[in-house]
Amino acid sequence: MSTDKPGIDPLFGLRAPQDPACDVFLTGTVFLDIIFTGLDSAPVRGTESWARGMGSSPGGVANMATALARLGLRTSLAAAFGDDHYGEYCWDALEQGERIDLSMSRTVPGWHSPVTVSMAYEGERTMISHGHEAPAPDSPPPGGTFPHCPPRARAAIASLTPGRSEPWVAGAARDGALVFADVGWDETGRWDLDALPDLRYCLAFLPNAEEAMRYTRTDCPRAAAHALTERVPLAVVTLGAEGAYAVDRATGTAAEVPAIEVESLDPTGAGDVFVAGFVTGTLAGWPLADRLAFAGLTAALSVQEFGGSLSAPGWAEVAGWWQQVRACADQDPAALERYAFLSELLPAASRAWPLRRAVPTIGFRQ
Repeated sequence: MSTDKPGIDPLFGLRAPQDPACDVFLTGTVFLDIIFTGLDSAPVRGTESWARGMGSSPGGVANMATALARLGLRTSLAAAFGDDHYGEYCWDALEQGERIDLSMSRTVPGWHSPVTVSMAYEGERTMISHGHEAPAPDSPPPGGTFPHCPPRARAAIASLTPGRSEPWVAGAARDGALVFADVGWDETGRWDLDALPDLRYCLAFLPNAEEAMRYTRTDCPRAAAHALTERVPLAVVTLGAEGAYAVDRATGTAAEVPAIEVESLDPTGAGDVFVAGFVTGTLAGWPLADRLAFAGLTAALSVQEFGGSLSAPGWAEVAGWWQQVRACADQDPAALERYAFLSELLPAASRAWPLRRAVPTIGFRQ
């Protein structure tokens, strides 16, 4: 659960009385994540392995929602929650701990929460999940008529699935939301952009390098980004340890920012944190390169903690990191210059870095 509230409104000075109450809307499945870290290798069949660390947190779409909220964006989530202690914990952690609007969400009687167990080792992760699709609601949630009419928002985040269209995406775009989309692995093996019908409603598409190259039939992620701008105004391709590359069709601008080298404890949710950072910078009107740098920074900070959504950094972590790196005598001045835009955004850090947030169990008693 968040221990400090966002100290910065990234949209301060841009808000007007007629603006939507919601900055970002998203929907998806909330999991309970149980993360084991400190494993030296993959578990061996027929043996018991002991992990040196453990974290529990809301997962699935909660990773993205928490990352957005911790960066000061007013976030609304539509999701089904299990009618069990896991679901109650996830609801409380998101609504009370992160101040995420759950008026479009619902608790499903008799339905148990989906669960993912994640094991982090050698810089990667292995996951085991279990769950069942939530039954369709008999009536709209108290907060509105989703999925047919999502709430008005500045932005919406969609996870595209090949061969499937979600009516709410078109509705959000029609109501003026900027739609950002990512995509998962195409299990059909077709890798056909025409099989992503909602892509036409999106401002930005943010696949990883392998996904981008497969969808565009290219052998270079940068070439793939340029090819994707034939479908969307803004293409952002994450390059893993190399950073990220983006192309803005409207301005003809391209930008590339290298990744920050950090020791990774748990990569769970890092991609979601990257998207949240990029959405924040876009809504705030930052230059493309600054958006990429900020997204990469927030993702890098997140992998140094375990806990999925609980590892998402807020402005306190960003300020603490910026204070710490500037105090290091051996920093490359050119590398620091890439993040100089942070100086105008951040207050003085009030807490030491790194900051610890994740907890090893499901809600300590007060």
